[in-house]
Amino acid sequence: MRIGILSYHFPPEPAFVPGSLAEELVARGHEVRVLTGFPDYPGGHVYPGWRQRWRHQTHSERLTVRRVPRYAGGDGSPRGRTASWLSFAGSAALAGPGLLRGVDALYVFGHPAVTFAASGLLRLLGRTPTVLHVQDVWTEHEPDPERSRREPARLETATRRLYREAALVAVSSPSMGDLVRARGVEPARVRTVLNWTDERIFRPTQAGPAVRRMVRREDRCVVMHAGTIGARQGLETAVRAAAALGDRMDLVLVGSGPQERRVRGLAADLGADNVRFVERRSAVDMPQLYAAADYQLVAQRDLPELRGTVPAKLQAALACAAPVVASAGGETAELVERARAGLSCPPEDWAALADRFWLAAAIPAAARMDMGRRGRGAYLREMSMRAGVDRIEALLHEAAGVEPSRGSLAEAM
Repeated sequence: MRIGILSYHFPPEPAFVPGSLAEELVARGHEVRVLTGFPDYPGGHVYPGWRQRWRHQTHSERLTVRRVPRYAGGDGSPRGRTASWLSFAGSAALAGPGLLRGVDALYVFGHPAVTFAASGLLRLLGRTPTVLHVQDVWTEHEPDPERSRREPARLETATRRLYREAALVAVSSPSMGDLVRARGVEPARVRTVLNWTDERIFRPTQAGPAVRRMVRREDRCVVMHAGTIGARQGLETAVRAAAALGDRMDLVLVGSGPQERRVRGLAADLGADNVRFVERRSAVDMPQLYAAADYQLVAQRDLPELRGTVPAKLQAALACAAPVVASAGGETAELVERARAGLSCPPEDWAALADRFWLAAAIPAAARMDMGRRGRGAYLREMSMRAGVDRIEALLHEAAGVEPSRGSLAEAM
């Protein structure tokens, strides 16, 4: 088949799903054409060595990647993010038809950032069968007096149009399926395809001496949060929980984000010297950091639209056989509990999280290792790249009305 992929992010950004999907589809004999932007995530600035320009296209065996310019909203503000989305939509409308016209099916990696581009492109491409892989149901939670009141309505309108026009809608968790069906998508068009992580990087390993010295202090239990320090994570809850336990455990926050200054300020105000910050590291460094800690913290705020969202750090932790403490509701907590891969508590409840931290520190090392092994087993069964690509390939065939080849059938078996 000739398959198009539309994604706001793509490697070298940590966009594991669209990146590995493209590679795997090519390996299975398909021709793949990708439309994306220039790499700027998570810092909001174009990566060093890259320069935005209009005619940027790379081609390798059966894989073409066209990158189009967009506004790089480095300040992380709602207005900046909206400008990035709309500028990408405009660039995609100009470049997309030439690249994607004639594909048998289009896969849309459906973060809200790509919604405007996708809804506009589908009108230009006509009756192109489309598989929309929903990653988020909503994206903005913080009120902003500078933000136009019409912007949420515009995003909602574009989202509903995209839901209507897609032949099939894949969701990244069963709970998210409930959310999209509530928005009017026919149940027969909704399928579950769990996300995976970059399995070339995220796998069990041992931490080197330098990494252990950076992460560990004395013999304390270490709970690590690795990733964005943003509004969705609500890491103030984790800081308050850790501060309540004093020297019983350490909370290590690896990464950066728009809420970093606020979270650092809270730790300082509480005198929480057991909360430490490590600057953002490359993805290839993360498995050793995971191995140096005792648990990985997966935190989400208590928002209805997040209950069906499974953050990518959960798959990464499970793939590395790292035990998890989940301060989250919905599908994230259910996955951890079902796999018996760690501990969970309701989101945004610092007292409940402090109790989980206390229990985590009391669990013997051998039991923690068992948690990690069970989590990795659950990842391999339910969330692996091969399982996900098999499902998406089958959806693309179904959307296009194309019978899978014998090779594809063999891959899926």
